[in-house]
Amino acid sequence: MDALEMLRSIVGDGNVLDGDRIEESYTHDESLTIPAEAPEFVVRAASTAQVSRLLAFANEHKIPVTTRGAGTGLSGGATPRKGGILLSLARMNRILEIDEANHVAVVEPGVTLGELDKATAERGLVYPIFPGENSATIGGNVATNAGGMRAVKYGVTRNQVLGLEAVLPSGEVFRSGGKFVKVSSGYDLTQLLIGSEGTLGVVTRVTVKLFPRLPAWSTMLAPFRTLEEVSQAVPALVMSGVGPLLVEYIDKMTMMGITGFTGLSLGIPDEVRDAAEAYLLVVVEGREDAEVQKDVESLGAICSELGAIDVFVLPSAAGTALVDAREKSFWVGKQMGLTDIIDVVVPRASIPEYMGRVKGIAERHGTMISGCGHAGDGNVHLGIFQPDAEKRDAVMRALLHAGVTLGGAVSAEHGIGWAKKRYLSELEDPTKLTLMRGIKKVFDPNGILNPGVLFD
Repeated sequence: MDALEMLRSIVGDGNVLDGDRIEESYTHDESLTIPAEAPEFVVRAASTAQVSRLLAFANEHKIPVTTRGAGTGLSGGATPRKGGILLSLARMNRILEIDEANHVAVVEPGVTLGELDKATAERGLVYPIFPGENSATIGGNVATNAGGMRAVKYGVTRNQVLGLEAVLPSGEVFRSGGKFVKVSSGYDLTQLLIGSEGTLGVVTRVTVKLFPRLPAWSTMLAPFRTLEEVSQAVPALVMSGVGPLLVEYIDKMTMMGITGFTGLSLGIPDEVRDAAEAYLLVVVEGREDAEVQKDVESLGAICSELGAIDVFVLPSAAGTALVDAREKSFWVGKQMGLTDIIDVVVPRASIPEYMGRVKGIAERHGTMISGCGHAGDGNVHLGIFQPDAEKRDAVMRALLHAGVTLGGAVSAEHGIGWAKKRYLSELEDPTKLTLMRGIKKVFDPNGILNPGVLFD
């Protein structure tokens, strides 16, 4: 039996694509720099048993396998290998359980954030991870340890995942964790798989935490004359005791881009808009409107004391629209000629120094660098506008080196994929990389799972 016949026997004739039947969207994710590549086959599995049989076959014949959710990643991690299999988990999209007593949901990896949000809203609950794209899948979020704007309050994916079911390349299925919130029983394989970018196993079931969905919220926008002033205000806001849902910074160029792209008018006077070089976007949530407004007033006073030109409490519709526009900043950047992005993370108190270094790097390399980011947790998103590949590489290396030397890391939530692995190999602790390679060898001795991602 040849490979095509074997794959069809596992998932059915209609769920194996080859040749011209492979749609262009299967050849890449949303990375700006990693070229598309067509796999030999696209296989659409619908169950753990099918994934198990598929991986056992691929492992026996040493066929590379790249797992794909919705393809919304930004680092090339879902780009398939030539001659390999692209394993799509889009058909594994069932919400298996919403357990209100334990505040958890059990889902398959192909469930999208939008689908889970709709289902939990009906129960007055919420899964708080929103990395900016509701079509992203839970499995993809687990693969990259996705975060998003709410991470300052709720943390990232690894803070919300309690348990996993996963399939090893051998076809063996294992389960780790469960509906409990703490465990001290040996190595934590749940946390090991989160952020592993499909290189250790294929996740087929996820148990995540749920939280009460708070009904009251308010959005505050504070323009500042310099990005340094914005950076200096962030620690004070986070340490205020209010616990804001979002603390985002948006520089002037990005604000102009997203408001122009969406046609959003925020009612900010021209003289304030002209003077502002950057903005802080803050959202507060709570059980009652009065409680939320009191918190917003407190945060507004802090911003004013630390140099804000003014403080605007936006109408609910405008606030929602601005948050939505901020989430679309990547797409706006693409229309403006964006050539690369980083999502470096530094200790929150180091943001002012890091942004000062960013300014110097942009000037030295004659490159436009703009951005916005999750200032509340030190996650800086920068867009690089430099068409010359050699110059762009130098800028990327300088930006990431600056972050790492301040005690940060190459990626906070987008992952390494193919796009940033050369920087990881240069900037990461060699001993740590050796340990990572050893772990990869234990889980995947034949190296079939997402080969070339994280390291060669």
